[in-house]
Amino acid sequence: MENEGRGSGPRPEGGGRAPEGVRPTGPLPYEGVWRFTAAAVDASVPQARHAVRDLLVRQGVPVSDDTVQALLLIVSELVTNAVRHAALLSPMLAVEVAVGPEWVRVAVEDDHPYRPSALEADHGRTGGRGLLLVREVTREAGGVCDVEHTAGGGKVIWAALPLKPTGVF
Repeated sequence: MENEGRGSGPRPEGGGRAPEGVRPTGPLPYEGVWRFTAAAVDASVPQARHAVRDLLVRQGVPVSDDTVQALLLIVSELVTNAVRHAALLSPMLAVEVAVGPEWVRVAVEDDHPYRPSALEADHGRTGGRGLLLVREVTREAGGVCDVEHTAGGGKVIWAALPLKPTGVF
């Protein structure tokens, strides 16, 4: 998995701490956008999950364990979908993590034009529930998710969760 970019935004000087009770005027030390690319193969699923977890830890993102687990489940499901359903037309995929002052957003992009939808679960099938799971986990965490077309004709599926959990997992 290759890292295409580093965190964006300036880093505060002097250790990055503002006086107590004062919010810095610029981005917080953990804010930024990071993008990784990977081949659309099964091995990319755990690699993406580990990369996202390591990024959150390295940047010091103030996120609860429950929210981290939700994000990792979402990344696993979205990368798995890209590998299973888009690899033929999109041999590469991208994983993006964007962190703001109150939220974290994970997205998976591929070049396949098909826009998936969260279908009703078919209880006779063992698979096909990934997007339902993503939608439900995101909703329970107080977040939002969506699918958008890219300028290049592909799609990006994303989920944004609050840093402070609002629901029960």
